[in-house]
Amino acid sequence: MKDFADLYAELDATTSTQAKVAALVRHFARVGPADAAWAAYFLSGGKPRQLIRTAQLRALATEAAGLPDWLFEASYQAVGDLAETIALVLPPPDGTAGEALGLADWMAQRLLPLRGQDEAAVAAQLRAWWRELGPLSRFLLIKLVGGGFRVGVSKLLVQRAVAEHAGLDPKLVAARMMGYTDGRRLPQAEDWQRITALTDADGPAGPTDAAPSQPYPFFLAQPLQDEPSAVLGVATDWRAEWKFDGIRGQIVRRGGQTWVWSRGEELMTDRFPELQALAAGWPDGTVVDGEIVVWDESLPPLPGIDRPGRPAGFAVLQQRIGRQKLTASVLARAPVGFVAYDLLEQGGVDLRGEPLDLRRERLQDLAAAVAPRLWLSPLHRADDWATLARRREQSRDLGVEGLMLKHRASTYGVGRHKQTEGDQALGWWKWKIDPLTVDGVLIYAQAGHGRRASVYTDYTFAVWNRPPRDAAEAQAVVEAIAARQPPAPDGLQLVAFTKAYSGLTDEVFKAVDAVIRKTTLEKFGPVRSVRPTLVFELAFEGIARSSRHKSGVALRFPRMLRLRTDKPLHEAGTLPELESLLR
Repeated sequence: MKDFADLYAELDATTSTQAKVAALVRHFARVGPADAAWAAYFLSGGKPRQLIRTAQLRALATEAAGLPDWLFEASYQAVGDLAETIALVLPPPDGTAGEALGLADWMAQRLLPLRGQDEAAVAAQLRAWWRELGPLSRFLLIKLVGGGFRVGVSKLLVQRAVAEHAGLDPKLVAARMMGYTDGRRLPQAEDWQRITALTDADGPAGPTDAAPSQPYPFFLAQPLQDEPSAVLGVATDWRAEWKFDGIRGQIVRRGGQTWVWSRGEELMTDRFPELQALAAGWPDGTVVDGEIVVWDESLPPLPGIDRPGRPAGFAVLQQRIGRQKLTASVLARAPVGFVAYDLLEQGGVDLRGEPLDLRRERLQDLAAAVAPRLWLSPLHRADDWATLARRREQSRDLGVEGLMLKHRASTYGVGRHKQTEGDQALGWWKWKIDPLTVDGVLIYAQAGHGRRASVYTDYTFAVWNRPPRDAAEAQAVVEAIAARQPPAPDGLQLVAFTKAYSGLTDEVFKAVDAVIRKTTLEKFGPVRSVRPTLVFELAFEGIARSSRHKSGVALRFPRMLRLRTDKPLHEAGTLPELESLLR
């Protein structure tokens, strides 16, 4: 555990990419294959399964430290991280036996056998382990048993370090690590040896015999911030497609079997039986990239496609993502479809090095030869950017997020890898429409975590249930809230509708924090209710009806754009305004 703890400390102590890569390379060089396999798993996003409830973990730590509940809670609020708080308040260890045990042994001999055991057994083991670990190793252990491990490195950074350690091309390492963090299989020393092997019997970046289910690394689009004419050159060199609001996925058909992978490298085959049926007739050695969506045939069709209907909102697809058991009613209410973008493999041959135009022709030939029908992403042909801009302006009305722009000569890369040909930028770009916005009133606040543990950064916002008649009517509501008076059932009210914690600078957060401390009305544990005085402009990607929220709506990806010091309280957003944005 000490080796992994030392690595964590090095990674957490720097923001330098090169320093993080160097720390990872040193770690992979000094530990064995099994420990390296587990380290790469967790650092690449593998999720440890929670072994103990947070409430029990807190109670156990409070007891072991001999602290009253109020003092532990005050310590937690000061530190901002539960695992770090526990590691700091526990008494000194009796020994160091646990430090010498490697990460793989900790997982195989200690943590994995705890799965399925009752809370009393887990608690007894934790008490014993805490007594043989130092503070940093305790911190990591708590993160692992609590299911909350994360550190400031990306999957691509880990792959880069693995490649440097093994003397390999990072693209090859990325291909070999596809699906590595899927929770259905645990990392083994053999996996590490396969990833770092100098030779690959199936060719560079290809699937291995040991894992026919393995997808390819996804090629991701760059966000287009400027006008396309200033960045991308001539419009006719580019293919434009709708940017659908679904789940990016690959369907892999090999050896008479089908696998469905998400962009997050999660194996989702069992959740989408419709896609298994779709690919059942595909030739072996076929891999198709596209978008998983819920298709609503009751909606008007999209321009450029003869398929009835169009994708439903992402909220409908979420009903399928979280379901462990797929009933007939769920399948009928949210039928999943697939919109194909690209053909990555045909007849077992990797096509990613071919130009996009040729891959599209092969995809069209595949779609014409298989049944059920494989629907392709419609292409928008235009001689100039102005025509595509007008098409993009229709996106919100059509339930899509904008346009994808893909150079006709581009190969299929890895991640957000930019391709260039001379001075021209190739690759893929996402030309999204501007987000939706609303002005919300701050009504609750909670302190952040980590370096923001002492600053109130997590906010709850409200809108008026109807437009106030004037500033005086809005002020009367504020005075009633400050006097702890319940809202009048049929009168003007502020209705909570979303939370947000990102989008502002540290300087603005500090200024807002000062206002929150001066205008606090009540405290509910770590949450403060505040006198409504501040208005924020909030951005979000989508909105859907929700029976779980008092407002009746739920926002997708809400974040703060700015503090509206110019906006009086009575001019903040309203619930009817939000409802008008629902499709």
